[in-house]
Amino acid sequence: MIRFAQPDFLWVLLLVPLSGLFFWLVHVLRRRALERFASATILERLAEDASRAKRALKATLVMAAIALLAVALANPQVGTRLEEVKQEGVDLFIALDVSMSMKAEDIKPNRLEKAKFEIRSLINRLSGDRIGLIVFAGDAFTQFPLTTDYNAAYLFLDVVDVDAVPVQGTSLASAIERAMESFDEEEKTTRVLVLITDGESTEGDAFDMAREAAEQGILVYAIGMGSPAGAPIPLYSGSGRQTDFKRDKMGKVVLSKLDEVSLEQIASIGNGKYYRSSATQNELDEIYEDINALQKREFGVKRFTDYEDRFQYFLGLAIVLLVLEAVISERRGRWLRRWKMLAQEEEVHHVA
Repeated sequence: MIRFAQPDFLWVLLLVPLSGLFFWLVHVLRRRALERFASATILERLAEDASRAKRALKATLVMAAIALLAVALANPQVGTRLEEVKQEGVDLFIALDVSMSMKAEDIKPNRLEKAKFEIRSLINRLSGDRIGLIVFAGDAFTQFPLTTDYNAAYLFLDVVDVDAVPVQGTSLASAIERAMESFDEEEKTTRVLVLITDGESTEGDAFDMAREAAEQGILVYAIGMGSPAGAPIPLYSGSGRQTDFKRDKMGKVVLSKLDEVSLEQIASIGNGKYYRSSATQNELDEIYEDINALQKREFGVKRFTDYEDRFQYFLGLAIVLLVLEAVISERRGRWLRRWKMLAQEEEVHHVA
């Protein structure tokens, strides 16, 4: 496995095209200055030993050396040993509701964005725990499996939106079932599922699924998004301008209401806790405090543990190219000058 110890230095590669532009400008300005100095015929005689090809070669060597120096500064490293590293933590799946009702704005900016903000804050606090994300609406899908690669988790979370699941609706049962399938039963870690939803379950029997999860030793927490009074679901145009609210078949504005009773029952059955989301509080932080109090168990993660620096190869090659650039002359070689003289003599002979 290859990685860069100092990847920020790869920005130095931008100097390669900039140096190419610089050499081209120098060539153009030099040519114009010489043209003002004398005619093309006289210049050809005065600079008959000059080699454009060698000048271009020297510029290419400098650009290649800059590229190699940039890679050397970034310090490429090669993983030399893959072994299983023992870590201690909790396996945590978050099931995030991405149905249209999560666009309601009774929590600013809306329910879904507030949930994503809380998940980002949670990931930022994790240390050694594995986290996975399930998105669900009328069906459930694994957005990313259990991982300790928190940077990748951020990237996958950022792209989540209400179009992540093609089937609309809210199936809490599918979300819990997907989580049970996604946990590794062979690894006897502490397993936690956090449901983040407005609780308007329209598909399946979530209570039976929560009971089955509890029997498998999975703790089920729930965070309710929204308000019991309900809020309309705004509709936006492609330009981001609100055009209307979601309406039913009778043309009435649909109000999405938080079903706290169902979520409290699911959390109770799953031996977890229920929290209602608010604009000022981060409920996942409270759940994380509960998770930290749980008994954490060891699990193995395969990782490259030994890395060796390889910058010296790129640095050495860059030095070789710079030395070659300094050694190579811009004058034509002796044999090339002699060939040109013979060609000119032969041309004069034919004219005579």
